[in-house]
Amino acid sequence: MDNKVVEHAHIIIKLLQDVIYDEDKTTWNDLLTYQVPIRDYFAKIGVQVYLDEREGFAFLRQIEDENQKLPRLVRRMPLSYEVTLLCAILREVLEEFDVGDMESRKCFITGQELRERIEMFFPEPSNRVRLLEKLERAIQTTVKLGFLKEIIPENSESDEIRYEVRRILKAKITNTKLAEIKHELEQYATSL
Repeated sequence: MDNKVVEHAHIIIKLLQDVIYDEDKTTWNDLLTYQVPIRDYFAKIGVQVYLDEREGFAFLRQIEDENQKLPRLVRRMPLSYEVTLLCAILREVLEEFDVGDMESRKCFITGQELRERIEMFFPEPSNRVRLLEKLERAIQTTVKLGFLKEIIPENSESDEIRYEVRRILKAKITNTKLAEIKHELEQYATSL
């Protein structure tokens, strides 16, 4: 039995850990170089490497096969109403950005802009402090999920935190999925 570690093992491990972005130039270039054996490796265990060179990210996606019931590599976690709403808003922010800005691939939004966009989906809150706490928790959850990247200001005039809206959101929430989410959110809002 050959126990030699393959030269692209570090990429396999990084993909198992998290999303790979093109901003990590060395890892990204290694991924592009070894993408065929890496794809073959994961295909053997029912996992697909989702690689979007134009958007600059790669991640693992479990292949859904009715004939083979494989255990899930990554657990699916239901999202709260606030997190789902925030993800839908962020997906729309990315769409607006892509239509308007052809020079940059990075889309940024401030915490204040996020709060303004999400607050309009809630009726006049009787307890504004509680609403803001919920929104802050939703933002932090979205950061943990990897859809937002917190950018801490360095020597800027404003000390407000900005967030980069990560492009993986486009792969995780397609236009079809976004329409479904909007429909579900509308139904939820009318039931309140």
